[in-house]
Amino acid sequence: MKKNKKPKKKDEAKTDEAKNKKSIVMVSSILLILGFLIGGYFYKLEQKKQDHFMSKKYAEVFVRKHSPTKGPDDASVYLVEFLDPECESCKAFHPSVKKILKQYPEDVKLVIRYTPLHKNSKFAIAILEAARRQNKFWETLDVVFQSQSSWGNHKNPKPELLWKYLSNVSGLDVEKVKKDVNDPSIQKVIEQDIKDSNRLKVRRTPTFFVNGKRLKRLGYQPLKTVIEYEMKL
Repeated sequence: MKKNKKPKKKDEAKTDEAKNKKSIVMVSSILLILGFLIGGYFYKLEQKKQDHFMSKKYAEVFVRKHSPTKGPDDASVYLVEFLDPECESCKAFHPSVKKILKQYPEDVKLVIRYTPLHKNSKFAIAILEAARRQNKFWETLDVVFQSQSSWGNHKNPKPELLWKYLSNVSGLDVEKVKKDVNDPSIQKVIEQDIKDSNRLKVRRTPTFFVNGKRLKRLGYQPLKTVIEYEMKL
């Protein structure tokens, strides 16, 4: 027959009980800390959503539903550019904007707004908006800037040349663009952008706003610096 196990001594039993209590306290502490960290994470996440640029009351002045955009909606930085397709400075700075988007594809969302300050600007904008209906806005914007010195020459402008250059936009139905440019809704887009430009006191192009803050000094490096600062907030 097997011998019965000897009962544990009182001291041993007390030691085991103390160990169990200690383990329970440790596990409870760990769970409490994890709960605190997880709660803090979600609080910060929710706070970040509330602090996001697009959650601000004045956001629609910068970003309208009709505005052409490129980049993710949850981007931490909204780069709003007020431009004029006939503006030489806008053309010169266009490669820098494209470079910024390439560097921060997940963090920056570009928003285009119109500020027509030259004689043929509205005509060029109407073409851009008509091309957007065919999902060819960005390709058309590139061509408009590339050919600007020809059609938008300030001494001898020839806006009708734009029809010729539009053939360089792959897949664009130019005849359809010619019809769509006369749609009254395009004029409404231009009028709204002019109102917002005036409200924000945009006096020259290009004018940039980074999360609603005006870029004070135009240049690739100043823009990059401000964007990286906003990304860290």
